[in-house]
Amino acid sequence: MKIKIITSIIKLFLLVSVILCFNANLSIAQGQIYIDIGKAQVKKSLLALPAFQYYGSSSNKEAIKTGQELFAVINNDLNVSNYFTLIQPKAFLEDTSKVGLKPAPGSTNGFDFEKWKSIGAEFLIRGGYHIVRNNIKLEVYLYYVPQAKLIFGKSYEGPSSALRKLAHTFSDDVIEKLTGKKGIFNTKIVVASNYGGTRHKGIWVMDWDGANKKNITKEKTVHISPAWSSDGKKIAYTAYAYHPKAKVRNADLFMYELETAKRWLLSYRKGINSGAHFLPDGKHLLLTLSQGGNPDIFRMDTSGKDLVRITNGPNRAMNVEPAMSPDGSTIAFSSDRGGKPMIYTMSANGSNIKRITEAGRYNATPAWAPDSKRFVFAGHDKDHFDLFIVDKSGLNMERLTSARKPNGQWADNESPTFSPDGRFIMFTSNRTGTNQLYIISPDGTNERRITFDKYDYTKPKWSPYLE
Repeated sequence: MKIKIITSIIKLFLLVSVILCFNANLSIAQGQIYIDIGKAQVKKSLLALPAFQYYGSSSNKEAIKTGQELFAVINNDLNVSNYFTLIQPKAFLEDTSKVGLKPAPGSTNGFDFEKWKSIGAEFLIRGGYHIVRNNIKLEVYLYYVPQAKLIFGKSYEGPSSALRKLAHTFSDDVIEKLTGKKGIFNTKIVVASNYGGTRHKGIWVMDWDGANKKNITKEKTVHISPAWSSDGKKIAYTAYAYHPKAKVRNADLFMYELETAKRWLLSYRKGINSGAHFLPDGKHLLLTLSQGGNPDIFRMDTSGKDLVRITNGPNRAMNVEPAMSPDGSTIAFSSDRGGKPMIYTMSANGSNIKRITEAGRYNATPAWAPDSKRFVFAGHDKDHFDLFIVDKSGLNMERLTSARKPNGQWADNESPTFSPDGRFIMFTSNRTGTNQLYIISPDGTNERRITFDKYDYTKPKWSPYLE
């Protein structure tokens, strides 16, 4: 008996309905952890991921292409997760196009578990799909090979336009079933960019892997420093807006609501209104205001009112780039109060200020790990920026990046942002000539390039988990 659960999934700009069909007669593991997250840093699990079977006419080239894209997204997700080593198809001992998705002898023409055990596979994914009236139906199973055990079997259904959403949802399900932790493949990135060759830098939202780029700003001016609200439903950003009466442009702070595409002015005080960072309560944010003087950090509510100064100099010092720890206890920020711009921390009310970084000429853009125990920042070392990670106490500092441009000069690696599970850091690097997006693990391994174009990306921010 199949039970269909219809879930309304709101993409950032597209309402998509995805039907998840659970097969009630399948034995699904409850609560078992198959991959220990700590040990996965040392040893990756061997995963066999054969191509998905297409249940349709071989002459339907478009449907086959859709299936190949679906498979490619899932393959990339699971590979990037760093939990798996994917077994090469040439090592498979049976032709997966000629056997079913379920094992023998229980299933007619079923696959043979022993053939997967013999090549060392720990996990096996078998999937098949068909497309009816531009609607994808994917049937997929995840097996634990050493015990010849089904972990879960599930059907996914949605329009072809939701292909990537469907693929990311399956990848997230795999990670959650095997580790007990949520996957991040349905998360988003917001970034300032001149993508597409636009004259004015705009604010763009995209999938975590750089796909589905959408510009949420249309004004012909420069846009900078986007930030996600704590629930992932709004984005704050700064735009150099024109003020007709004064005949000047000012760095004003705007709010954009993703579901409705509504936009409103949040703070337009004279001078800088930038560097927004939402607090965990979802009702307040931090920002930098100059108000005609040196920049300082303030807190205000999300209506633009109830303004409270957090820093005040000293001696006209610059205090910028506030970042509240996820537990709401500590603000990391950049300040030149000691002469050079370095990273400091303070309590949420502005007290107990401590200098955390000492080295280099310039340290900037702190970003907290989700556990609030450490943060990553960009440090200027000699003639370039690299990423460093440090405990909130200032101890155990480690360099994460180091790269050269094709001409041999050192590249800049900047603007870090943590994924909501804390397993990835996204950043920008100009090692190819333009600022592209990359990800890296917090231990400095598994570095990967995300965008592959000629445009520039600045100040990326990783979304929280999205509904």
